[in-house]
Amino acid sequence: MGYADIQKNENGYLDNIDDWSEDIAVEIASADGIAELSERHWDLIKYLRSEFTDNHGSQPNERNMVKAMSAAWDEKISTKDLYELFPKQPSKQAAKIAGLPESKRKGGY
Repeated sequence: MGYADIQKNENGYLDNIDDWSEDIAVEIASADGIAELSERHWDLIKYLRSEFTDNHGSQPNERNMVKAMSAAWDEKISTKDLYELFPKQPSKQAAKIAGLPESKRKGGY
């Protein structure tokens, strides 16, 4: 089963988080303009999935994503670095690729 066959909302977010797989993530990313997912893309995707499943549906904003990835990558990064990975707003695009529900939050903070 591919991304085209899975139930999703009008913006392409999966209806069921359990339909997600790494192959589906690659398909979502490609459909969203990201040709290849690097190790850093995967780090952020896995972080977001972990936060959602382990912390009662938490979907970190960009400020928290910067803090977490700075720690994970052992270097100081900025929101700009996240936008280089996910140009269509990291908190939304990365969550979509991670198979998470669409966040209704406005903005990155």
